[in-house]
Amino acid sequence: MNRFSQLGLDIVRLWGKYGNSYLLGVKNTLILALVGTLLGCLIGFLCGVLNTIPYTKNDPPLKRFFLCLIRVVIRVYVEIFRGTPMVLQAVFFYYGLPYFSNNSLRFSSVWAAAIIVVSINTGAYMAESVRGGIISVDPGQTEGAKAIGMTHVQTMTYVILPQALRNIMPQIGNNFIINVKDTSVMFIIGFPDFFAAHRAAVGASYLYFPSATVEMAGYLTMTLLASFLLRWIEKKMDGSSSYELVQVDSLTMTAGTYSFPDRSSPFDERNPEAVKSVQREALRRQIEREEALCQGQRAETRRDRGMTDRREADR
Repeated sequence: MNRFSQLGLDIVRLWGKYGNSYLLGVKNTLILALVGTLLGCLIGFLCGVLNTIPYTKNDPPLKRFFLCLIRVVIRVYVEIFRGTPMVLQAVFFYYGLPYFSNNSLRFSSVWAAAIIVVSINTGAYMAESVRGGIISVDPGQTEGAKAIGMTHVQTMTYVILPQALRNIMPQIGNNFIINVKDTSVMFIIGFPDFFAAHRAAVGASYLYFPSATVEMAGYLTMTLLASFLLRWIEKKMDGSSSYELVQVDSLTMTAGTYSFPDRSSPFDERNPEAVKSVQREALRRQIEREEALCQGQRAETRRDRGMTDRREADR
């Protein structure tokens, strides 16, 4: 207990001295992670779309050559930036440009270098995620779009990408959470993030473990809040769980009927409201059939009586 009490006192002392530095580091970390994730998503979407442009043997050779070249370039980019640590990428960008250009090319701002490194690294991961999201969309939708005269760009913009975006939303959130943590490697180029604030506080106070505890609690809080926010966005993108069908017949499925793994659909026997609705509809139809049958029998009885009356009158 004495050690925990001492840890609490050290944390309070650290926060009293370096609290503003910690908060500034949190703000810089969130800004870098958010901007880097957004730009990385744009890069990933561009690479994913270019990587899935279809071509056949009947296309002109020049078109096939350029599409093959684009795919090779994207593959090389993805494999290099996905297969090397971000810390080394930051070193190569920030220190490599002056090294190879004799200091004629260099970053004037550490912010620009950090954003470029995080964006390009995120784009390499998102390129494969977007490609998988596009492939996961039913090919029949592409064929239907082409059947009504839509071009490839229109098909991707209005049909495929909106669905692919929903499919890869968990991966986008995952990359954002990873970037929140991985921005800590930017201390190598002097970026003033949350981890850099921890290193500065430790260098001045020599309280390494108390500062690391503050650091761990801060990163955990940021990632948990990001997870809750992203799940809320996913639920908003799912839309309402109830859909109004355009016809009365409950046995007819329409294109507007959706089913979620965690929600009951109007055609799910586990949905009590759906069961009651189907039972009411069946009962109504049975009553209508019985009424129609009774009316037919009454009409037939009236015809028989009329014929009998006419026979008796003739006699």
